[in-house]
Amino acid sequence: MKRVFGVKKDKEPPPSINDASDRINKRGETVDEKIKKLDAELSRYKEQIKKTRPGPAQEAVKARAMRVLKQKRMYEGQRDMLYNQTFNLDQVAFAAEGIKDAQQTMSTLKSANKELKGMMKTVKIQDIDNLQDEMMDLMDVSNEIQETLGRSYNVPDDIDEDELIGELDALEADMGFETEADGVPSYLQPDKEPDLDAEFNLPSAPTGNAAMPAGRSNNQVEDELGLPAVPRASLRG
Repeated sequence: MKRVFGVKKDKEPPPSINDASDRINKRGETVDEKIKKLDAELSRYKEQIKKTRPGPAQEAVKARAMRVLKQKRMYEGQRDMLYNQTFNLDQVAFAAEGIKDAQQTMSTLKSANKELKGMMKTVKIQDIDNLQDEMMDLMDVSNEIQETLGRSYNVPDDIDEDELIGELDALEADMGFETEADGVPSYLQPDKEPDLDAEFNLPSAPTGNAAMPAGRSNNQVEDELGLPAVPRASLRG
Protein backbone atom coordinates (compact mmCIF):
# COMPACT_ATOMS: atom_id res chain seq x y z
CA MET A 1 0.00 0.00 0.00
CA LYS A 2 1.42 3.24 -1.12
CA ARG A 3 1.02 6.38 0.82
CA VAL A 4 0.71 9.68 -0.97
CA PHE A 5 2.23 12.54 0.89
CA GLY A 6 1.47 16.15 0.13
CA VAL A 7 3.84 17.85 -2.24
CA LYS A 8 5.94 20.39 -0.47
CA LYS A 9 5.38 23.80 -1.92
CA ASP A 10 8.26 26.03 -2.81
CA LYS A 11 8.99 28.75 -0.37
CA GLU A 12 7.47 32.04 -1.50
CA PRO A 13 9.98 34.82 -2.16
CA PRO A 14 10.00 37.57 0.44
CA PRO A 15 8.08 40.70 -0.47
CA SER A 16 9.95 43.71 -1.65
CA ILE A 17 10.46 46.76 0.50
CA ASN A 18 7.88 48.73 -1.47
CA ASP A 19 5.27 45.94 -1.12
CA ALA A 20 5.83 45.71 2.61
CA SER A 21 5.65 49.49 2.98
CA ASP A 22 2.38 49.65 1.02
CA ARG A 23 0.84 46.91 3.14
CA ILE A 24 1.77 48.65 6.38
CA ASN A 25 0.41 51.96 5.07
CA LYS A 26 -2.95 50.31 4.30
CA ARG A 27 -3.10 48.91 7.84
CA GLY A 28 -2.31 52.36 9.21
CA GLU A 29 -5.15 53.87 7.17
CA THR A 30 -7.57 51.27 8.60
CA VAL A 31 -6.50 52.12 12.14
CA ASP A 32 -6.95 55.84 11.41
CA GLU A 33 -10.53 55.21 10.30
CA LYS A 34 -11.26 53.37 13.58
CA ILE A 35 -9.77 56.21 15.60
CA LYS A 36 -12.00 58.72 13.79
CA LYS A 37 -15.11 56.66 14.63
CA LEU A 38 -14.06 56.49 18.29
CA ASP A 39 -13.51 60.27 18.34
CA ALA A 40 -17.04 60.82 17.02
CA GLU A 41 -18.43 58.45 19.69
CA LEU A 42 -16.50 60.25 22.44
CA SER A 43 -17.87 63.59 21.28
CA ARG A 44 -21.39 62.19 21.57
CA TYR A 45 -20.72 60.90 25.09
CA LYS A 46 -19.34 64.27 26.14
CA GLU A 47 -22.56 65.96 25.05
CA GLN A 48 -24.59 63.41 26.99
CA ILE A 49 -22.49 63.94 30.11
CA LYS A 50 -23.10 67.69 29.90
CA LYS A 51 -26.86 67.23 29.55
CA THR A 52 -27.19 64.49 32.19
CA ARG A 53 -27.54 65.32 35.87
CA PRO A 54 -25.06 63.86 38.31
CA GLY A 55 -26.13 60.41 39.29
CA PRO A 56 -26.20 56.83 38.13
CA ALA A 57 -27.14 57.78 34.55
CA GLN A 58 -24.18 60.14 34.21
CA GLU A 59 -21.83 57.57 35.72
CA ALA A 60 -23.00 54.98 33.16
CA VAL A 61 -22.27 57.39 30.32
CA LYS A 62 -18.85 58.12 31.78
CA ALA A 63 -18.09 54.39 31.98
CA ARG A 64 -18.93 53.92 28.31
CA ALA A 65 -16.79 56.95 27.45
CA MET A 66 -13.87 55.50 29.40
CA ARG A 67 -14.17 52.22 27.50
CA VAL A 68 -14.15 54.07 24.15
CA LEU A 69 -11.19 56.17 25.28
CA LYS A 70 -9.21 53.02 26.16
CA GLN A 71 -9.89 51.62 22.70
CA LYS A 72 -8.73 54.87 21.15
CA ARG A 73 -5.46 54.77 23.12
CA MET A 74 -4.88 51.18 21.98
CA TYR A 75 -5.46 52.05 18.31
CA GLU A 76 -3.23 55.10 18.59
CA GLY A 77 -0.44 52.88 19.94
CA GLN A 78 -0.89 50.50 17.00
CA ARG A 79 -0.86 53.39 14.58
CA ASP A 80 2.37 54.77 16.01
CA MET A 81 3.94 51.31 15.79
CA LEU A 82 2.90 51.00 12.13
CA TYR A 83 4.27 54.44 11.36
CA ASN A 84 7.60 53.48 12.94
CA GLN A 85 7.74 50.34 10.78
CA THR A 86 6.99 52.37 7.69
CA PHE A 87 9.74 54.83 8.62
CA ASN A 88 12.24 51.97 9.06
CA LEU A 89 11.28 50.50 5.68
CA ASP A 90 11.70 53.88 4.04
CA GLN A 91 15.18 54.17 5.51
CA VAL A 92 16.11 50.70 4.24
CA ALA A 93 14.70 51.52 0.79
CA PHE A 94 16.69 54.75 0.70
CA ALA A 95 19.87 52.91 1.69
CA ALA A 96 19.22 50.22 -0.94
CA GLU A 97 18.72 52.86 -3.64
CA GLY A 98 21.94 54.54 -2.54
CA ILE A 99 23.84 51.26 -2.85
CA LYS A 100 22.38 50.65 -6.32
CA ASP A 101 23.44 54.13 -7.40
CA ALA A 102 26.92 53.48 -5.99
CA GLN A 103 27.14 50.22 -7.92
CA GLN A 104 26.14 51.92 -11.16
CA THR A 105 28.63 54.71 -10.50
CA MET A 106 31.42 52.22 -9.87
CA SER A 107 30.54 50.28 -13.03
CA THR A 108 30.55 53.51 -15.05
CA LEU A 109 33.88 54.59 -13.58
CA LYS A 110 35.46 51.21 -14.33
CA SER A 111 34.29 51.32 -17.94
CA ALA A 112 35.50 54.91 -18.34
CA ASN A 113 38.84 54.04 -16.72
CA LYS A 114 39.37 51.14 -19.10
CA GLU A 115 38.48 53.25 -22.13
CA LEU A 116 40.71 56.10 -20.96
CA LYS A 117 43.66 53.74 -20.51
CA GLY A 118 43.18 52.47 -24.05
CA MET A 119 43.12 56.02 -25.38
CA MET A 120 46.20 57.04 -23.40
CA LYS A 121 48.21 54.26 -25.02
CA THR A 122 47.85 56.01 -28.39
CA VAL A 123 48.88 59.42 -27.03
CA LYS A 124 52.41 60.10 -25.79
CA ILE A 125 53.54 63.26 -24.05
CA GLN A 126 56.91 63.16 -25.85
CA ASP A 127 55.17 63.11 -29.23
CA ILE A 128 53.08 66.13 -28.24
CA ASP A 129 56.18 68.04 -27.10
CA ASN A 130 57.99 67.20 -30.34
CA LEU A 131 55.01 68.32 -32.39
CA GLN A 132 54.84 71.61 -30.51
CA ASP A 133 58.57 72.22 -31.08
CA GLU A 134 58.21 71.51 -34.80
CA MET A 135 55.26 73.89 -35.07
CA MET A 136 57.24 76.66 -33.34
CA ASP A 137 60.19 76.11 -35.70
CA LEU A 138 57.90 76.25 -38.73
CA MET A 139 56.36 79.49 -37.50
CA ASP A 140 59.81 81.03 -37.03
CA VAL A 141 60.83 80.01 -40.55
CA SER A 142 57.58 81.40 -41.94
CA ASN A 143 58.19 84.76 -40.23
CA GLU A 144 61.70 84.92 -41.64
CA ILE A 145 60.38 84.21 -45.14
CA GLN A 146 57.78 86.96 -44.83
CA GLU A 147 60.37 89.46 -43.62
CA THR A 148 62.71 88.54 -46.46
CA LEU A 149 60.01 88.90 -49.11
CA GLY A 150 58.93 92.25 -47.61
CA ARG A 151 62.33 93.93 -48.04
CA SER A 152 62.66 96.88 -50.48
CA TYR A 153 65.23 96.75 -53.29
CA ASN A 154 68.03 99.35 -53.83
CA VAL A 155 67.26 101.19 -50.64
CA PRO A 156 70.43 102.22 -48.80
CA ASP A 157 70.61 101.40 -45.16
CA ASP A 158 72.33 104.66 -44.12
CA ILE A 159 69.44 107.02 -44.90
CA ASP A 160 69.24 110.03 -42.61
CA GLU A 161 65.69 110.30 -41.32
CA ASP A 162 66.17 113.96 -40.31
CA GLU A 163 67.11 114.81 -43.88
CA LEU A 164 64.00 113.04 -45.19
CA ILE A 165 61.83 114.92 -42.71
CA GLY A 166 63.33 118.24 -43.90
CA GLU A 167 62.58 117.43 -47.54
CA LEU A 168 59.04 116.45 -46.65
CA ASP A 169 58.49 119.79 -44.84
CA ALA A 170 59.83 121.73 -47.85
CA LEU A 171 57.53 119.79 -50.20
CA GLU A 172 54.54 120.57 -48.01
CA ALA A 173 55.51 124.28 -48.00
CA ASP A 174 55.72 124.37 -51.82
CA MET A 175 52.37 122.67 -52.11
CA GLY A 176 50.85 125.23 -49.73
CA PHE A 177 52.23 128.15 -51.78
CA GLU A 178 50.82 126.80 -55.04
CA THR A 179 47.47 126.23 -53.41
CA GLU A 180 47.21 129.83 -52.18
CA ALA A 181 47.47 131.22 -55.77
CA ASP A 182 44.28 129.79 -57.32
CA GLY A 183 42.89 127.76 -54.46
CA VAL A 184 43.79 124.54 -56.33
CA PRO A 185 47.18 122.83 -56.22
CA SER A 186 49.16 122.90 -59.44
CA TYR A 187 49.11 119.14 -59.79
CA LEU A 188 45.30 119.25 -59.73
CA GLN A 189 44.94 122.12 -62.29
CA PRO A 190 44.01 121.14 -65.89
CA ASP A 191 46.69 121.28 -68.58
CA LYS A 192 46.64 124.41 -70.84
CA GLU A 193 46.25 123.91 -74.58
CA PRO A 194 49.26 125.18 -76.63
CA ASP A 195 48.85 128.27 -78.86
CA LEU A 196 49.65 126.86 -82.35
CA ASP A 197 49.22 130.24 -84.12
CA ALA A 198 51.83 131.90 -81.95
CA GLU A 199 54.10 128.91 -82.23
CA PHE A 200 54.08 128.76 -86.08
CA ASN A 201 53.60 132.59 -86.75
CA LEU A 202 50.43 132.07 -88.75
CA PRO A 203 48.39 135.13 -89.86
CA SER A 204 45.03 135.68 -88.26
CA ALA A 205 41.87 134.79 -90.14
CA PRO A 206 40.23 137.72 -92.05
CA THR A 207 37.12 139.25 -90.54
CA GLY A 208 34.30 141.11 -92.36
CA ASN A 209 33.98 141.59 -96.16
CA ALA A 210 37.18 141.46 -98.21
CA ALA A 211 38.06 144.51 -100.45
CA MET A 212 37.17 144.10 -104.12
CA PRO A 213 39.97 144.60 -106.66
CA ALA A 214 39.78 147.57 -109.10
CA GLY A 215 37.83 147.06 -112.27
CA ARG A 216 35.44 144.55 -110.67
CA SER A 217 31.87 145.35 -110.08
CA ASN A 218 30.31 144.62 -106.79
CA ASN A 219 26.98 143.68 -108.22
CA GLN A 220 27.36 139.96 -107.48
CA VAL A 221 24.78 138.63 -105.11
CA GLU A 222 26.08 137.24 -101.84
CA ASP A 223 24.46 134.77 -99.49
CA GLU A 224 23.99 135.15 -95.75
CA LEU A 225 27.61 134.08 -95.14
CA GLY A 226 29.10 136.75 -97.47
CA LEU A 227 29.96 134.24 -100.21
CA PRO A 228 28.92 134.57 -103.89
CA ALA A 229 25.52 133.04 -104.34
CA VAL A 230 25.30 130.12 -106.76
CA PRO A 231 22.80 130.88 -109.53
CA ARG A 232 19.91 128.50 -109.66
CA ALA A 233 19.22 126.70 -112.88
CA SER A 234 15.84 127.50 -114.33
CA LEU A 235 13.53 124.58 -114.60
CA ARG A 236 11.36 124.39 -117.68
CA GLY A 237 8.33 122.36 -117.77
